[in-house]
Amino acid sequence: MAEQLRDKVASGVAWSVAEKVGSMLLQMVVSIVVARLLMPQDFGVLAILTFFTALSVVVVDSGFSQTLIRKSNPTADDYKSVFIFNVVVSVVLYAILVATSPLIARYYNLPIITKIAPILMLLLPLGALCVIQNTLFARQFRFAELSRINFACSVVAGTVAITMALFGCGVWSLVGQRLSQMATKALLLWWRGSWKYEGKFSRNAIKSMSSFSFRLMGTDIISYLYNNISQLFIGKMYSADTLGYFNQAQKLKDLPVTSAVQSFQSVTYPALSNIKDNPEKFADSYRRVIMITAAVMFPVMIGMIAVADDMFMLLLGQRWMPTVPYFKILSLSGIFYPLSMIAYNVLKVSGDGKIIIRLEIVKKGIMTIILALAIPHSTKAIAWGLVAMGVVEFVLNTVASLRFAHLTIWKIVRTLLPITLLSAAMYAAVAFTAHYIADLSVGLRFIVEVAVGVIVYIVGAIVFRLSFVKDVLETLHRLIRR
Repeated sequence: MAEQLRDKVASGVAWSVAEKVGSMLLQMVVSIVVARLLMPQDFGVLAILTFFTALSVVVVDSGFSQTLIRKSNPTADDYKSVFIFNVVVSVVLYAILVATSPLIARYYNLPIITKIAPILMLLLPLGALCVIQNTLFARQFRFAELSRINFACSVVAGTVAITMALFGCGVWSLVGQRLSQMATKALLLWWRGSWKYEGKFSRNAIKSMSSFSFRLMGTDIISYLYNNISQLFIGKMYSADTLGYFNQAQKLKDLPVTSAVQSFQSVTYPALSNIKDNPEKFADSYRRVIMITAAVMFPVMIGMIAVADDMFMLLLGQRWMPTVPYFKILSLSGIFYPLSMIAYNVLKVSGDGKIIIRLEIVKKGIMTIILALAIPHSTKAIAWGLVAMGVVEFVLNTVASLRFAHLTIWKIVRTLLPITLLSAAMYAAVAFTAHYIADLSVGLRFIVEVAVGVIVYIVGAIVFRLSFVKDVLETLHRLIRR
């Protein structure tokens, strides 16, 4: 049973990572093409509306999807009840956001928001149609199929965005991208999903799950607000162009970060839920997930910081160079966020929700002070504030999770320290190389820098026999054998 679960997790992570890497590369290509065709203000306008839609998506789900994954034997009535709840809430929120869009437009002095809002907000009911099917795919460990669906959605959305941008649709290209992706996902999930609107609505089912679900929703809302509310102030206090630069930096930073978090989180949450009653296995699995995640994310984020100037000049051109300082700073936060979310998964699996609420109160108290100091100062100060907030969240989440994982701080430090030192050595090697090849063309310089970084990291990991190398090779061997 344990070996079967391990193979399911390994296969799930492999498929999920493969899909996320493919989708990330595809989205990166789409983002580069679209960014070259649109103006920074277009991205700023969409960033404002995305804040409200993304926050509403958290409310639509209300934490029920995670509760259904965590629950031992959810019934058909449970699924039907949550589905109806999701749809009703999404329609109500859609109406509220459309009705208030003129106020948002006046506040930012961007009249186009009134035109975009009724179309973009359709993401809410479309997203509500996906929740139950997506939850069942996760419960059934159908990650290979889910990965193919997500990649197909990215292909459709990317094609729509580029086509509309080429025809001069401006900000509507970004709206079309979001809507086509969600609509395609809803269609494919219902076509391939196992749930066919069975069961009946039950208030008792909602009530029995609401305590834990609403606690998760509350923490997710608070986390989203603190991670993204600064964009609202940038759009108002500075300019839509500045917000566009900042948002583009955050979006490009998020491509690898979000891919990694979703890959590991979607698989490890149901997997950890299955072994939460085996403390020894739970602790070892948690430590290994931290190690593998760090081994991937540390060199990726630090490497992107090292090559950022040449990468932006080569891929996006001179127009987007004001994004680079924000990108370098925000990439530091990407180092901590995946590890923080893994610790948060442990709290969701093992805790009752109360510790999550108490922890959020402490974290958000500290983060409020950080934002209050950073927002009035400058946009760059806001970026550094987000990094500080990421560190705070990582430290507090990890310390709290150790209570349930039966690990020590020292064991976590010993797991992360070798990877941190090797990533720092990789950065130094890239910076040293860049200094001596400054006369080369930007394209050739970028290729050399990336090659040096990859070689130094891989060779260093093998020479110093870092433990994650053995884990990665064993996982690949099992997957190939299967």
